Amino acid sequence: MLWNLDPGWLMMAVAFVTVMAFFFGAALDAIMKDDGFGPIGNTVLFTAGFFGAVLLANNMGIILRDLKFAVAWGLGGAFVFISLLALLKAGIARML
Repeated sequence: MLWNLDPGWLMMAVAFVTVMAFFFGAALDAIMKDDGFGPIGNTVLFTAGFFGAVLLANNMGIILRDLKFAVAWGLGGAFVFISLLALLKAGIARML
């Protein structure tokens, strides 16, 4: 799905997801405080998780023609990614 987009549409998709991820990242920073990665760190992780989940779904053979389904995969992947990394960070902090 992502590889079929024109460069202009791909840049707009990345920009839109990054802007929305900043809002989520700022909200998560307010909720998680020291357990999070800061607003910018949360934004980077959220964006990477979003596009990583979409690419993973494409590699698994799931066709994401419907935009709602693609957004659901992306948001799910983003939240799972940032949750796993926050859990890993908390585990490492607890061991040290």
